[in-house]
Amino acid sequence: MQVHDVDLRLLRIFVAIVECGGLSAAESRLNIGRSTISSHLSDLEVRLGIKLCKRGRGGFELTEPGRVTYQASLELLQQCDAFATTVASSKNELSGRVTIATIDTMVSDPRCGVARAISALKAKGGNIQFEMNVCEAREVETSVINGRSLVGLGVSRHHLRGLDYYPLHDETNFLYCAQGHPLFDCKDSQVTRLLKNAEVVTSNYMRDKETRNDGLNYQNSAIAYHDEGIAHLILSGEFIGYLPEHYASYWVDKGLFKAILPKKYSYKIPVVLITAKNSSMSPLANAIIEELKISHAVLHNS
Repeated sequence: MQVHDVDLRLLRIFVAIVECGGLSAAESRLNIGRSTISSHLSDLEVRLGIKLCKRGRGGFELTEPGRVTYQASLELLQQCDAFATTVASSKNELSGRVTIATIDTMVSDPRCGVARAISALKAKGGNIQFEMNVCEAREVETSVINGRSLVGLGVSRHHLRGLDYYPLHDETNFLYCAQGHPLFDCKDSQVTRLLKNAEVVTSNYMRDKETRNDGLNYQNSAIAYHDEGIAHLILSGEFIGYLPEHYASYWVDKGLFKAILPKKYSYKIPVVLITAKNSSMSPLANAIIEELKISHAVLHNS
């Protein structure tokens, strides 16, 4: 088959569906409705003449031709981006697609230099397209290592081979409760007793991936995969949980959140710039990496 622009768009949608684990999960990344995504996927299957996945009540599952098509799609899309970047560099221009993967709630951190870096890079080339993907921490690393994203910003306790990690700043996380929870207005003498019975949000997010030795009750009925989910559960007044200080400050300032024994229940984790170990990076990749390092250094020193 000949590959046209419409095919590339359908392949990008297919890749997003696979990486999100289904059509519904891909809605936020693609910013289109499930029915439209389903229609695009069907169009691609007709175009290719193969069944790419099983979808229905049993969940989303790739067929064997679907797995092959996914890998081939990654390679093709990377080659297309590399072609555009190479041609642009031959004219001493910065051009192409800048894909950035990041963990959630980074935008609320005043030390995050992504916006500043995007602005600086945009000023250097008028033909640069930007794509932002908000992912779980491990997905950020996967997105960079498989070439879907040029760079990633996130946290990582166990570094992966094939990736470089450049420290940007430390993120402080505190244990919070909300108005309505017994711990919110209790006396200091009651905190230890109430903590024994308080249910803590269990998070599969990389910030809380490893079991903590803080003596809290993690055998409970609440789980979340992103900071926003943790915040919803804390706001119910039924649970307590860890959140980044910069993110929780919105509710703290409104008098809705309170940090619980912050000197005892807190931890720091490095926020890092994640890049692929590749000596032959494109000029565009090198440019966004440089701007991200510069912008974070400026904010760190200000």
